Amino acid sequence: MFRFERTEYLYLLLLLPVMLGLFLYYMRSKKRDLKRLGEMRLLRELMPDLALRKQYVKFWIAWVCLGLFVLVIAGPQFGSKLETVKKQGIEVMVCLDVSNSMLSDDINPTRLDKAKQILSRLVDNLQNDKIGLIVFAGDAFIQLPITSDYISAKMFLNSISTAMVPTQGTAIGSAISLAMKSFSPNENAEKTIILITDAEDHEDNAVMMAAEAAKQGISINVLGIGSLEGRPIPSGNGYMKDKDGNMILTKLDEKTAQEIAIAAGGMYARTDNTNNALKALQKELDKKTKSEVESKVYSSYDEKYAIPAWLLLFLLLLEFVIMERKNHVLSRIKLFS
Repeated sequence: MFRFERTEYLYLLLLLPVMLGLFLYYMRSKKRDLKRLGEMRLLRELMPDLALRKQYVKFWIAWVCLGLFVLVIAGPQFGSKLETVKKQGIEVMVCLDVSNSMLSDDINPTRLDKAKQILSRLVDNLQNDKIGLIVFAGDAFIQLPITSDYISAKMFLNSISTAMVPTQGTAIGSAISLAMKSFSPNENAEKTIILITDAEDHEDNAVMMAAEAAKQGISINVLGIGSLEGRPIPSGNGYMKDKDGNMILTKLDEKTAQEIAIAAGGMYARTDNTNNALKALQKELDKKTKSEVESKVYSSYDEKYAIPAWLLLFLLLLEFVIMERKNHVLSRIKLFS
């Protein structure tokens, strides 16, 4: 696996296009000034030592040297060994509802955006734990397999939308079933499912599936998201309507959400515009018994700066010996006369 030890130095590569632009502007101005003195053919006879091509060669060498210098100080490294690292943590599978009803704005800014904010802060609080992500509507799909790569987890979170699952509905039971199969085979690891949904229009027996999860030692913590009064679902410039032209209202089915949590021995919290639900969830996760969680990581990295460093040194010496004017000594050498 390849990486840079000091990635912040890679921003210096932005100097390359700036350097190129300044050089092209300089050469264009220089040619324009020479043309004011006369025709280039006559000027070349008056200035026989002038070698514009060498100036381009010297610039490109210096340009490449700057790029190599940035790569050297950024510290290129190759992972030399993939190792299994054991840490104390738990395994968490998140099931996130992405049905159209999650677009409702009864929770600011929308139900889905609020859910993503909660999960983002949850990932920031994880330590040595493994997390996976499932999105569901009328069907359920694994978005991120169980992993300890929190950077990837946050990246996938940012890309979630209601368009990810073409089949509409709220198949909570399917999501729970898929989550149960997505944990690692480690029997000692504490496993839990976080379900974030408005629990509306569920199409399968989610409570029965939650009870099955409990039999396997998997708890389910449910965050109910939405208002109890009901709000319309935004669609384009208006709101969604049924086939009769009536506006569709969506509201939190709190009863079903609570039954799922009870059946699986987890907690339930209603999500609003505060952080109370996140705090309750974090408190519940902190109660879990930490056990050995295995992760595959590159345990050691070899420095690989020597190759670009030697190439940089060679190019610097080459740039130094190339003169901007013609070399009359070398020009007299005729190898193929």
